[in-house]
Amino acid sequence: MVPDDSTDALVDGLVRSAFQVMGVLTRIGAEHDLSLTQLRVLGILRDRRLRMSDLAAFLGLDKSTMSGLISRAERRGLLTRGTSPEDKRAVVVLITDAGRELTQRMYEEGMEALAPATDRLDPEQRQQLAQLLEPLLSPPLSATPRPERPARGTP
Repeated sequence: MVPDDSTDALVDGLVRSAFQVMGVLTRIGAEHDLSLTQLRVLGILRDRRLRMSDLAAFLGLDKSTMSGLISRAERRGLLTRGTSPEDKRAVVVLITDAGRELTQRMYEEGMEALAPATDRLDPEQRQQLAQLLEPLLSPPLSATPRPERPARGTP
């Protein structure tokens, strides 16, 4: 696929907005003694239960790194492990009430921190932007590494 000017502008806008949002999330996470990855885990699990292996694959982490992240969150009372009702051998990760409360508080802090940007749009524009982003975000992109490709402009 050869990108056109609109694709370049779109990708540039997505990357710039991602950097701004990641900066806000990194700061909020640090204020609660959480890394960006730990914050992502809580955000992912706030409304679903996932197998440990699926969570690791989604985040692009190996199983031992994932296990360490979950263990630290368990010690803080934010997450717990359980068995899958479908497959008793599978380990699922669940958010606790304390984890859900912290996640909600950080979400509210994020909304407040992003308000100077989001308030530049009127309610109709915000709804329109949310609708335009949905096809880009669902389903989520894979975090697994892609095979090596030649640099742009080389055969």
